[in-house]
Amino acid sequence: MVEPFKKLISLKGSKLPEGSKVPFDDAWRFILKVGVAAHKYGSTATRLESFLTSLAKGFGYHGEFKSTPVEIRFGLRETPDSQERVEVMATPPPDMDLDKLARLGDVLNNIKAGTLSINDADPRIDAIDQVPPPWGKFASMLGYLFVGFGLAPLFGAGWMDTLFASLFSILVYGLVLLSARIGGWAMNWMPLTTAMITGFLAMMVKHWVPSLNLVVVILSAIAIILPGFSISLGAGELVSKRVKSGMYNLKSGLITLIKQIAGAIIGVAIASVFVTATITAVHPQAPVDQKWMLLYFPLLLIGLAFAFQVSRRDLPWAVLISALAFLGVEAGSSIMNANLGNLLGTIIAVVVSNIWARKTGRPTSIVLIPAIVMLVSGTIGFRGLATMAIGDVVLGANQFLQMFIVALTILAGIFIGFIIIRPQPSL
Repeated sequence: MVEPFKKLISLKGSKLPEGSKVPFDDAWRFILKVGVAAHKYGSTATRLESFLTSLAKGFGYHGEFKSTPVEIRFGLRETPDSQERVEVMATPPPDMDLDKLARLGDVLNNIKAGTLSINDADPRIDAIDQVPPPWGKFASMLGYLFVGFGLAPLFGAGWMDTLFASLFSILVYGLVLLSARIGGWAMNWMPLTTAMITGFLAMMVKHWVPSLNLVVVILSAIAIILPGFSISLGAGELVSKRVKSGMYNLKSGLITLIKQIAGAIIGVAIASVFVTATITAVHPQAPVDQKWMLLYFPLLLIGLAFAFQVSRRDLPWAVLISALAFLGVEAGSSIMNANLGNLLGTIIAVVVSNIWARKTGRPTSIVLIPAIVMLVSGTIGFRGLATMAIGDVVLGANQFLQMFIVALTILAGIFIGFIIIRPQPSL
């Protein structure tokens, strides 16, 4: 049962009499505005639908909502038996911005608490678009660098692998930024072009550093733009019988993954025309000593927070919850296997995130998403397709299949976590 709003304030700013409603047209207009904004900032379909339903109930109406990455269906009616007003709005694919999502959540919490009218909330919601990101271009570049630097050792890389993965991740950030400025076709082909240039340069370096682990270097450098979250989300939505949204996310994630694999292969092939080097590592480097994990792992978590624009206020909590999730993965893996580890890590992330959201009143997503992304399956899928591309079809197919197993394991962890600590309706 959704907790009703404590007080509702009308468009004129006066408290509504007990048992009255926000005027239907006002509620309808406001719900549309909130839905489009939350979708734009990266709220998942399930959480968005749940929150809009709660919002409609707080206004005194019955709402039915369906969200996909490219459209939202809004439905609102006075009573369960009355005629429904329906509108389907086309929306661009969401851009993950957790700071703006948190700001939107704060505005809605003020309405829910009765301290803000929906009339006064309108300009505040409009103003969120103009708020500069909490982390500028330099910090965002550091985010990419930290992710590349932190992931490579987790994949078993040596120091030389880690160095070049870090350098190439800066290049990836520059290419992503350039593609965003150009827009249109550039963004559509960005997964392929970034992987192609990274693959080309990595192969050129390998000519001079034969011990370089080519796949790990490329993978770590482009990991932050891999579509693992989209693939996991799509698999979860299909299991939840959200076929349309699930198929879209799964399809777009797989297409992006294939573009990246193709780009990396093309880049390596072009470089092979100019230099002689084997794809597999010759005398592979010794892995980075585990004692250095105290350095590179926190940087990985901070990098993810920078990349997803987690606010300064929420960053320590996002890092802490991601760290707890990783400890859960390690514990579960040591007890039984990696699948149990992913399950346990996800449960811990969901439970702690929901407790944090209940204590702070802020959206669960802003601390949960970085943790899930850290656990997500896109890197496994990349490795699988890359392995198949260099000739080991059986191993590659097994790795690619494991991607979906990881996705379903994470989904199960989310469901169990929500059962243990039921989430509040939030974005």
